[in-house]
Amino acid sequence: MNWRTFYALLQRDGHVARRNLLPMLLQNLLQPLLFTFIFGRVMTTSGLMPPEYKSMLLPGIMAIAMVLSGVQAVAMPLITEFQFTREIEDRLLAPIGNGWLAVEKIAAGIVQALVAGLVVIPAAWIAMGSGVNLNFGHPLEFAVVCLLVAFMASAGGLTLGCSIGQTQIGLMFSLVIAPMMMFGCAYYPWSKLAAFPILQIAVLINPLVYASEGLRGTIAPQFPHIPTLIVMGALVVLDGVLLLAGLKRFNSKAVS
Repeated sequence: MNWRTFYALLQRDGHVARRNLLPMLLQNLLQPLLFTFIFGRVMTTSGLMPPEYKSMLLPGIMAIAMVLSGVQAVAMPLITEFQFTREIEDRLLAPIGNGWLAVEKIAAGIVQALVAGLVVIPAAWIAMGSGVNLNFGHPLEFAVVCLLVAFMASAGGLTLGCSIGQTQIGLMFSLVIAPMMMFGCAYYPWSKLAAFPILQIAVLINPLVYASEGLRGTIAPQFPHIPTLIVMGALVVLDGVLLLAGLKRFNSKAVS
């Protein structure tokens, strides 16, 4: 393993991300913040939602922002590099294994997902106004869940980026991202799906469920949530599965 090469590639991706920081934040945070303003400010102020809904909603919005940012930070450049600019060919010539190139992509995506998650907390807090009650009394659990969610999003982005073509990007958002957001328990706790038992079981295949429930359990534990240890275990399994799938797809694309 050539750590100097790995760090140089990571540094380059970091430079590109910093240069495109504002467009990246707008791309990944605009939609979650609009949901935050409508559901957390307009509907609570008008009395259609109870004021406590703000505190329940914010962890879910954070989960959406992290997952969208991590997926897009890895998937979109990979699609472009493999199928349009062919920049990936230059990276494959670097003195580093193909698998480590994929890991570097994941590492860069993790950083962007964490930045998006940390930025959305104060931004959403401002958008919703007063009455948000979050509890940061378990910082270690919060940090672990954030890292696991960021890793999951980036590994998922690697898998998607190596599996779809440029002409299928719209299809990816229609068939993968949109249903993931709607059925990811970001706007409601998983336990509230008890009235729909089949749906409650079916959504457990959605990675966003564990991101939303995990963040809700660490910073808004006053609301119903899946136990944090179970969420962490599920995220570890998802991280491993997506990492292996992503590495396999990346190696297949790299040698083809």
